[in-house]
Amino acid sequence: MSIRFYMDVHVPYAMTFELRLRGVDVLTAQEDGAGNLEDSKLLDRASTLGRVLVTQDADFLKEAARRQENALRFAGVIFAAQLDITIGQGARDLELIARASEPEDWVNSVEFLPLR
Repeated sequence: MSIRFYMDVHVPYAMTFELRLRGVDVLTAQEDGAGNLEDSKLLDRASTLGRVLVTQDADFLKEAARRQENALRFAGVIFAAQLDITIGQGARDLELIARASEPEDWVNSVEFLPLR
């Protein structure tokens, strides 16, 4: 099974669109009716759905670190700083992650884009 992503509201829709063109399973918080949830609830929602959260909001790094410190399970977070990555580069990196790893590889993990 490949990784399924959950995009928070800070990720440009163009990246979601590009990933879907590549056959990657992506759900946005807006499509899920969760666009206004606070960060902890949104990470809970993504985890409940078994989806790795993709974000450009640094507050999720704090929430993920808090959960790691307290041994609270979450499905994973991928962070891409807005000024450090293009839409195409982000889509390529996320496609690689989706195809080359398994959901259990991401539990309680945080990764930064672009991949190096």
